[in-house]
Amino acid sequence: MMSERIYLASPHMGGSERRYVDLAFDTNWIAPLGANVTGFEQDLQQYLGAGYVTALSAGTAALHLAVRLAGVQRGDRVFCQSLTFSASANPIVYEGGEPVFLDSEPDTWNLDPETVEAAIARFGAPKALIAVHLYGMPGKLDAIRSLCDAHGILLIEDAAEALGSVYHGQKCGTFGHYGVLSFNGNKIITTSGGGMLLSDDEAGISEARVWATDAQHALKMATQAREPVAWYEHTELGYNYRMSNICAGIGRGQMEVLEQRVAQKRAIHDRYCDALDGLPLQLPAEPEDVRSNRWLTAALLAPDCGVTPGQIIAALAEHNIEARHIWKPMHLQPVFRDCAFVKTAERSVAEDVFARGVCLPSDTKMTPEQQAQVCAVIRG
Repeated sequence: MMSERIYLASPHMGGSERRYVDLAFDTNWIAPLGANVTGFEQDLQQYLGAGYVTALSAGTAALHLAVRLAGVQRGDRVFCQSLTFSASANPIVYEGGEPVFLDSEPDTWNLDPETVEAAIARFGAPKALIAVHLYGMPGKLDAIRSLCDAHGILLIEDAAEALGSVYHGQKCGTFGHYGVLSFNGNKIITTSGGGMLLSDDEAGISEARVWATDAQHALKMATQAREPVAWYEHTELGYNYRMSNICAGIGRGQMEVLEQRVAQKRAIHDRYCDALDGLPLQLPAEPEDVRSNRWLTAALLAPDCGVTPGQIIAALAEHNIEARHIWKPMHLQPVFRDCAFVKTAERSVAEDVFARGVCLPSDTKMTPEQQAQVCAVIRG
């Protein structure tokens, strides 16, 4: 067994984070506001090149506020990609909405536009649609956004795994009415825990039309929805969702190495492609004019290869190497057993990817020599 553990994905500091964190201590701005929060938001806004940004305590908090801003209420249907993490779907239920889970397409494993059309034909237009960029690979945004525009559906873009990914020259997270980023410890950059809500500059998308921008409304809700009066007064529900100035300081330092991390992730993927060539597995290719940040490299085993994802994970674990199954689709989760699921293929793509897929170590601190050891175990 190897003595040094190889992780699936873990935090990777760039060197400047401590300087920004020290600034928070030196100025005594430890609360969820301060120069780091403002600076981190400005860094993201400049990098993305569009919209408004609000730094929050988690990506899930950002998605919850997006669902609130979309006006989802009890009984409203929200279409959601099934092949994703539960955090993509949970906020729908927080607001009493009804998730309708949709199947994936085989090219990127993301939301299938044909299935979106089928779901609209079956249920009518939903209140909102949540599209996810799985493992950093952009979904088919042109077709999905066209369908949303044609049917008046609010598009929520879950780009939690896709910071640094680009679709037809535009950064992921900026295509929807709302976008969501995550800075959890395993993401391509981290703030320890945190997220970002992205919104376009269109006023009055939410039902609270007094707000000039949804970003202003989101900021209010994220700070307990306190009204701007001399006493504590609240006219709507609020949340303690604001990012701390310390975490934001980590984020400012991480932004300085974001493109370096994307390059490292992509190099890891390319090395897997070379080292595992000839084995009965498939590594998803990038569509034309798309850049995936390759947050996690995932492999799809051939149906008749005689090896299961669990066996590969167990073999790697014997050598102190972390790997994981693909996300279990939401329509297969016990907590969502009563929710509808829509597919157009004879066999669900999401179910097939879950059954045959495995996430390989994609840690940016992993050396090429360590990655070669990972590949040697897989080749067995």
